Amino acid sequence: MLFAGALVSFWRLLEFSMSFFALCALIYLSVRFACFRFLNRFFMHKFAKFIVGIVCFSWLFVLLLFLIGFMNAVICLFYLTCIWIVCDIVFWGMQKVCKCAFQAYFAGGAAIVLSLLYLANGWYQAHHVSETFYQLYSDKLSSSLRIVLFADAHIGTTFSGAELSQYVQQMQKHNPDMVLIVGDFVDNDTSKQNFLDALDALSRLKTTYGTFFVLGNHDISSNGEAFRGFSNQELVAEIQKHGILVLQDEAILIDDKFYLIGRKDAYENRRGRDRKPISSLLQNLDKSKYVLVMNHQPNDYANEQAAGVDLVVSGHTHGGQLFPFNYVSLWAGLNDKIYGYEKRGQTDFIVTSGISDWRVKFKTGCKSEFVVIDVDKQSF
Repeated sequence: MLFAGALVSFWRLLEFSMSFFALCALIYLSVRFACFRFLNRFFMHKFAKFIVGIVCFSWLFVLLLFLIGFMNAVICLFYLTCIWIVCDIVFWGMQKVCKCAFQAYFAGGAAIVLSLLYLANGWYQAHHVSETFYQLYSDKLSSSLRIVLFADAHIGTTFSGAELSQYVQQMQKHNPDMVLIVGDFVDNDTSKQNFLDALDALSRLKTTYGTFFVLGNHDISSNGEAFRGFSNQELVAEIQKHGILVLQDEAILIDDKFYLIGRKDAYENRRGRDRKPISSLLQNLDKSKYVLVMNHQPNDYANEQAAGVDLVVSGHTHGGQLFPFNYVSLWAGLNDKIYGYEKRGQTDFIVTSGISDWRVKFKTGCKSEFVVIDVDKQSF
């Protein structure tokens, strides 16, 4: 209950902060809009031009609000404002250097064009799924292992459950030995039909060892059936009914070659439900065999390295999602890594930026992806 209350307070504070920023951004943009000289043909007074700016940008904000929602409308205003400020500074500097005054307000025009291009690219990166490849080596494996990894599908955001099938077909082309789904497969408002359509798509995957799943913080809904039409228990049951094994603080030995460990989400401790430490999950395992860990949130690296894990795969961060906020969680100590590959000691860590998105419809600090990992026998 305390965790849920803190979460509600956080979102209220965030919404208030975004509303305040939107107001400030509208004022700034309207002031700068008044600098366009073509307005002089119609309005003599600066205040009249400012009012025109307020009306134009307010209508733009309302249109964005209707099309892509409050959060994404504020994000558009954020980038437009920041880019406009940078352009104002750059063009001011150019005039100082060349000791001349531009006859037109080029900074404003450049800001609008650059903002459109930047946001269009951010939209594309969020809605276009790339393939990312990693090559790893281990002397614990007698033969190569190909893994397809994805996380953060949040079914129903950038693609529907049925549309997941096109990405499943792309994954299948890589002939994976196993597919790992590292949490946040659904969201709080994913419909049951979307969820079932996505599972139907996944059930068509053909692999050597199977498809495996760990729960993320969005998979475990505090609202349950009230929003998405199925409970947390039904979620797990349906996933397993479609031939996908859900691991919750469990370790399994696959083909007598390597271990796969699926960890509960880190938020389980905050919700008052125990999550086992990684050391206890490895307690009775043969350490001479390769150990692969699925952990939705990349925030237990020190313990996973100390336990002697060989590879940890995670999601959750969305690769940082938006520049320059993509490093905030790292600086704040919330995550050990936000994206990509890192090696600590003998342990390899990989964090994917996710195959889809959450409420935010742009990715300006990363891309949407699924990952192909080849682990080959170490050659000397």
